[in-house]
Amino acid sequence: MINKSTTGTAGLALGGGAVLGAAHIGVLRALDELDIRVSMVSGTSIGSFIAALHAFGKSWREIRDVTLELDWLDLSGPVLSQYGILSNKKFGQVVHDLLGRRNIEDAPIRLAMVAADISTGRKAVLRSGDVAEGVMASSCIPGVFRPLERNGSMLVDGVLLENVPISPLVDEGLRPVICVDLLARHAFTKPESIVGLLLNSFYTAVTNTASMQTAGADLCLAPDLSAFNLVDTSQVSDLIDAGYRDALPALRRFMEKAPRSS
Repeated sequence: MINKSTTGTAGLALGGGAVLGAAHIGVLRALDELDIRVSMVSGTSIGSFIAALHAFGKSWREIRDVTLELDWLDLSGPVLSQYGILSNKKFGQVVHDLLGRRNIEDAPIRLAMVAADISTGRKAVLRSGDVAEGVMASSCIPGVFRPLERNGSMLVDGVLLENVPISPLVDEGLRPVICVDLLARHAFTKPESIVGLLLNSFYTAVTNTASMQTAGADLCLAPDLSAFNLVDTSQVSDLIDAGYRDALPALRRFMEKAPRSS
């Protein structure tokens, strides 16, 4: 039997992976069904979007409905900038529409988002400030989207430095740490568009370092997403199901083995 008294200090890290991020919702469903509560959640790229919604109290069902209704192809717009051809400001507006104008530090569940400061080459862990800006920064693919400028920094997609963001949780001393690596079992396929080419190039570069990042987690969930690609938005419902099917038994086994509190 799962010892529910041990679940209140869990940290959850949600990794990047473009449309594959829908699998995170299945993981949230499994956590809910097993009554595993999360006291802090971190996210990178699409993981930051799901993490933000969860941290501000959206249930997995609400997040599922949002992603099924979301117009994934209309989350960006052209921009005149020497740093990128598109702006993901529309994505930020989606977050504002869903959560209002809220700050990261006001989330009922502690929240952190990982971005990369392209002007210094250093990781930026966002723990305060406008939550929509945080999501925009963490999911801003360099060379495609204009970087988000904040406090003198130029922030882009955190996948460059920590695609599975367990470090904000470890730094807070949280245990157990549960992470979700969307790319661990992903099979890259021949891209059919420039977007697919860019995403394949982008994520191929980080898959070799992901195992080092996730080594510090107590449980790494790596759903089998080999049948899906990074850009096909018609797969969202199936991705949610795939995340749930893989996460439920893994989480159940993990919590059954967890030490009981005295």
